[in-house]
Amino acid sequence: MDKYSFLNAAHTSFFAELYDKYLTNPDSIEPSWRAFFQGFDFGLEGSLEDLGIESGKSGMVILSNGKQVEMPETLQKEFQVIRLIDGYRSRGHLFTETNPVRERRKYEPTLDIANFGLSDEDLNTVFDAGKIIGIGSSTLREIVGHLERIYCDAIGVEYMYIRTPERIQWIQDWLNVNDNHPSFNADEKKNILRKLNEAVSFESFLHTKYVGQKRFSLEGGETLIPALDVIIEKAADAGVKQFVMGMAHRGRLNVLTNIFGKSPKDIFSEFDGKDYEETIFDGDVKYHLGWTSMRETDSGKMVNMNIAPNPSHLETVNSIVEGITRAKQDRDHQNNISEVLPILVHGDAAFAGQGVVYEVIQMARLDGYQTGGTIHIVVNNQIGFTTNYLDGRSSTYCTDVGKVTLSPVLHVNADDAEAVVHASTFALEYRMRYKRDVFLDLLGYRKYGHNEGDEPKFTQPLLYKSISKHKNPRDIYAERLLAEGIIDKDYVKTLETEYKKSLEEDLMDSRKIEKTRITPFMEDEWEGFTQVVEDAMLGPVDTSFDLKKLDEVAKSITALPEGKKFLRKLERLVDSRRKMYFEDNQLDWAMGELLAYGSLIEEGFDVRMTGQDVERGTFSHRHAVIKTEMHEEEVVLLNDLGKNQNGKFHIYNSLLSEYAVVGFDYGYAMASPKTLTIWEAQFGDFSNGAQIIIDQYISSAEDKWKLQNGLVLLLPHGYEGQGAEHSSGRMERYLQLCAKDNMFVADVTTPANMFHLLRRQMKANFRKPLVIFTPKSLLRHPKVLSTKEEMANGSFQMVIDDDTAKASNIKTLVFCTGKFYYDLLEQREKLQRDDVALVRLEQLFPLPAQEIRKIIKKYKSADDIVWAQEEPRNMGAWGHLLMHLEEAKQFRVASRRFYGAPAAGSAVRSQRRHAQVIEYVFDKGKDNMLIR
Repeated sequence: MDKYSFLNAAHTSFFAELYDKYLTNPDSIEPSWRAFFQGFDFGLEGSLEDLGIESGKSGMVILSNGKQVEMPETLQKEFQVIRLIDGYRSRGHLFTETNPVRERRKYEPTLDIANFGLSDEDLNTVFDAGKIIGIGSSTLREIVGHLERIYCDAIGVEYMYIRTPERIQWIQDWLNVNDNHPSFNADEKKNILRKLNEAVSFESFLHTKYVGQKRFSLEGGETLIPALDVIIEKAADAGVKQFVMGMAHRGRLNVLTNIFGKSPKDIFSEFDGKDYEETIFDGDVKYHLGWTSMRETDSGKMVNMNIAPNPSHLETVNSIVEGITRAKQDRDHQNNISEVLPILVHGDAAFAGQGVVYEVIQMARLDGYQTGGTIHIVVNNQIGFTTNYLDGRSSTYCTDVGKVTLSPVLHVNADDAEAVVHASTFALEYRMRYKRDVFLDLLGYRKYGHNEGDEPKFTQPLLYKSISKHKNPRDIYAERLLAEGIIDKDYVKTLETEYKKSLEEDLMDSRKIEKTRITPFMEDEWEGFTQVVEDAMLGPVDTSFDLKKLDEVAKSITALPEGKKFLRKLERLVDSRRKMYFEDNQLDWAMGELLAYGSLIEEGFDVRMTGQDVERGTFSHRHAVIKTEMHEEEVVLLNDLGKNQNGKFHIYNSLLSEYAVVGFDYGYAMASPKTLTIWEAQFGDFSNGAQIIIDQYISSAEDKWKLQNGLVLLLPHGYEGQGAEHSSGRMERYLQLCAKDNMFVADVTTPANMFHLLRRQMKANFRKPLVIFTPKSLLRHPKVLSTKEEMANGSFQMVIDDDTAKASNIKTLVFCTGKFYYDLLEQREKLQRDDVALVRLEQLFPLPAQEIRKIIKKYKSADDIVWAQEEPRNMGAWGHLLMHLEEAKQFRVASRRFYGAPAAGSAVRSQRRHAQVIEYVFDKGKDNMLIR
């Protein structure tokens, strides 16, 4: 007891500050004090009788050795006030005035002082605990009032789970200023009102001019416009030069007009349903289109503004935006990534319900994907189409996923315009200071149904009865400014009249124009590139590379740095690459691939590759990143090309995601056409996790949004008895999506052809997505070899003829693709059949039909033309050939039967089917349908 006798004499403010640190971060204080406070909490929360403590001794501290220390009542009360403060910090957000149209759910326990061992008799007592919230020694009544204003008014704040004391302290200091309430001058308030008027008037104008048309209005969430406006204005002053934004369709037209400066005239043309100026262009609905513009801020700064095009898969655009942002940062803002600011606007139901949100948030701090912090804004309508929020999520808030990255979340009443702008300022300052994500949850409502023709009262009659009587945020704010004497009663009417007059003029002008013109997205980044049709895609591209320069690249990637210790296996691997290039001139797949990257880097292109385990490669073939044995120091030989290093090689193992990762890299390629951007699947059919990106962007974006994109997908494909999920890259799905000129699909069989295919992707003056079905067993196949001359002096071969066949001897002409060629070649050699020619179809789309016809004509003695594939009949390339090559209807087909699964789970059964297909290729008298 004597050891703690000073408790009676020491100043309570010292203990108050120490206890506050303990509650916030126990590890930040000296261990003996931590043990002391743990004992106090134990005594406070435990049953006194169970602990053998007399009634009325609730100030007892139970030490770890079981001893009891009695705390002075004054100090005990200080600690209870601090626990009250901690309660507001941790749980105050549950008791806010943030819901404009619903009654809040009730939570227990409340923040009543009785729940913290305090009573009304303590309200006029002065406590030193007031110092830790910035108001000095104050009465409990003043402390509670201060806490109520900070944490329980129009803004609820979640942040106490953050594990960095410095960030917590910064947030608390920020909130303590003016009790977390804004202090705007008259001009600032008028500007907020002006932006609110633009938001409200724009929606009401469309509602009257285009009755019944879908526009997915912002009504009920109009404060988004002043929120975005203040973020852009203040961010520009803080040094931000580019903004990249993504959002779904609700409120998008309003944002395009009132934030991005898109002319209402253009939007009206889209509403009028006019045709497009472009001959070859399908276009998309008006609330999906992207936009790029320059905006001059109020302080005279010019900023680049981008809003990415998005499909109706509501949160898909998130990953696209992050990829665009990273590309811009890598290219032009490496020294200060904060100069490019991503902003994502979400809907509450989609944000809580769609898994891509979680995937993107998990990317936020990863080396390959971080973008210096994103401002997330949820326009919270409290409903998803017709689904109530209680049926749409299990979490308390739709934003709870944001806590994954320990990011602060602010819940704001969307009817309180000043609170929204104040919270938006916090979000920007936090992002700029810490380069981390921050979340704003704007609680409003949706004035109409899901679209303006829907009847919401069918499913939410009570809610929409309330909404029908509710004033819009502009009128609520105008009444407030009128009461403050900042505006007169005619001020808003004048604003509305002037704004709608300008809209009327735009409407009249738009109706004088016959066709709509779609403004290209990020046009500056694509200067010098042209959009092309199928004929150009089939044309030649010079992909040769000077042999002496190739030798130099090879030297760099076949020599480990001296003075570092590596695993013996890695040393032998690198040495074998040196020998295969400089001694044997027999280059395997990995060497061909790495030389392709190195040659492009030498020419000034960057290369970015991501995917699960790509640094080593799933099949241990690539080893683009080599680690030292003792310290795991990373060595990337492709970034050590010496004087030949004109570009950069970026390779990252991705998180275990396909959807968000492919979206990110698609966005990256969209903003960086001079970077060879590659995503590799661990196994080919794992790409089905990214099917939405493949359908909504990769295969269709050029038609919908005039977007070129050169993203490369590497999909390991080949039947080696590994079961249904590790055999097929689902070739048939990609081929079904192919149309006219939308992408390349290839299944190549030699390192040299892979070399030229990758180089073609960069050397052409256009960009198309490229899907490559890459090998597994062929990575080390003794016949899958090329010479360095084939790489330096060759070109991409869309079809590889059989150079061993004598045309006059050929009776059976076999077309095949990929790894199956080598299986057939082995069988032909085994049977010694010189009457069979094996022709490889290396490019599946655009299909080189003319080259195929020339080969058929060459082998005029062949009376048996076969299409051979290892995939089941309903998979692989067979159906594609039937659609794109008239002659294919006469082919004899050798394949597995029709199956629901791509391959058998049993290796024995798989091998039997495989052998039967091969046998049928060489014996047309057999019944292919007997393959089982």
